[in-house]
Amino acid sequence: MTNRYDAGMAVRRSVLGNAHVDRAEAARSDLDTPFQTLITEGAWGTVWASDAISRRERSMLTLALLAATGNFEEIPMHIRATAQTGATPRDVMEAFQHVAIYAGVPRANHAIKLAKATFAEMEAADNA
Repeated sequence: MTNRYDAGMAVRRSVLGNAHVDRAEAARSDLDTPFQTLITEGAWGTVWASDAISRRERSMLTLALLAATGNFEEIPMHIRATAQTGATPRDVMEAFQHVAIYAGVPRANHAIKLAKATFAEMEAADNA
């Protein structure tokens, strides 16, 4: 593996948490190993590893882009990651307001629904 892979894995664990990454690694197969390597090196080892903007800003951008493009499946994962990136619920709502204006109210509305449910789950887990 490359240095970018190792850096990506470190950032991925830092942002998403060891439990999430361990589950993803346990589910890895020969079929999807090239894809997992690609996202670890590209997304995590290049984009997320860059210090050009903060992880808080990167988190907000990621959530807005996921919502704007209709990739709702990953929104709860990235909402949970805000606990590590420093993006607050208010930051997330501001990002989704941009989505409403520039990509459409229905997409923002669905993203907000997912965010509210995920933040509530996180709060319940913290209070348990």
